[in-house]
Amino acid sequence: MVSADAIRTAVGILGNGIALALFLSPLPTFVRICKKRSVEEFSAVPYVATLLNCTMWLVYGLPAVHPHSTLVLTINGAGTAIELAYVLLFLVYARGGRQRARVAAMLAAEAAFVVAVALMVLTTLRTHERRSMVVGVLCVVFGTMMYAAPLSVMKLVIQTKSVEYMPLSLSLASFFNGLCWTAYALIRFDLYITIPNALGVMFAVAQLVLYAVYYKSTQRQIADRKRKAAEMAEVVVVKAAAATVAVDANDDKAGGGGAQ
Repeated sequence: MVSADAIRTAVGILGNGIALALFLSPLPTFVRICKKRSVEEFSAVPYVATLLNCTMWLVYGLPAVHPHSTLVLTINGAGTAIELAYVLLFLVYARGGRQRARVAAMLAAEAAFVVAVALMVLTTLRTHERRSMVVGVLCVVFGTMMYAAPLSVMKLVIQTKSVEYMPLSLSLASFFNGLCWTAYALIRFDLYITIPNALGVMFAVAQLVLYAVYYKSTQRQIADRKRKAAEMAEVVVVKAAAATVAVDANDDKAGGGGAQ
């Protein structure tokens, strides 16, 4: 018979794969940002929140804090590197100095906070249980913040009736990631992993519901923009042609006057 630990390890490995897909799911968004050299209306908040979440779980998974947490350590190490790259791209392609300064300030504050927590826990707390409890509580808070970060985007979706700036791939990955890690935590109960991931499932379901509700209106808005752009281009071409005809006519008159 397969042991609970073996099942938990298998679910954790699956969770690592899904979490990696979650971290990589915004790639199409950042390819678009790089091509347009602008972050447009995309928000940096979800990526900054995810970076903080990953770094805190990285501290939680340290052998000196919570032993035997290799799967937690590996995926959050990868997540930290990926999310840091995303945030740096936001700094590069921010729309102005004010937006860039805000993202840079959040990044600096996060780094200082994580270093301070790690030093405090490792130097003042002597047992794994106490270290795990302090860091675990913080992970619950910041894990919940990571999953709740898209609420700002969800508000934009409701206001604009468009899901253009809420990528479906990210919402789906969040849902399956939360579901898998909730199962992982319930097999051998870990309260600190259960709470944020169960909440993550709920937030992801809300995003998917919004996507279903506003998908058609989004397509109409995109089609309208394309039609207006095509109409404007046609007007420009017609005006350019009319201007060319007028210039030719003036040239002909001038030439005719000279001949007389």
